[in-house]
Amino acid sequence: MGEQGQAEREVREVIARYVDAVYRADVESLRACFHPSAAMSGYLGEDLLTGGPEPFFDDVAGRPSMEASGAPYVAEVTAVEVVGGAAAVRLDETGFFGSFAFANWFHLVRDEDGRWLIVSKLFVMRRAGEE
Repeated sequence: MGEQGQAEREVREVIARYVDAVYRADVESLRACFHPSAAMSGYLGEDLLTGGPEPFFDDVAGRPSMEASGAPYVAEVTAVEVVGGAAAVRLDETGFFGSFAFANWFHLVRDEDGRWLIVSKLFVMRRAGEE
């Protein structure tokens, strides 16, 4: 596997850890996927939210996990692009806490230690089944 293929595999691994942490409500593991200066913005219905990921971490921590509740959560990476030390990923989620679907766009960077971290997340919430 070439350097490009290795980088894409590592980026996909970060997103897989993100998905697993969200599903299990493992906020410590979820937080480890993000750069300390990460930004998070998007729409929950009509409401535009901007800032960092802390409110998201709090929301995930404040509910029973989707694993425990048996939520029909499915997450699919639909696009990955890696150029040097930067990456972009599209992740589509359905069954999020049972009844919501999200389109997510992540930007990741490879830090000084060679770790890929999420530096931004843009999201749009939809009702399950909406395109």
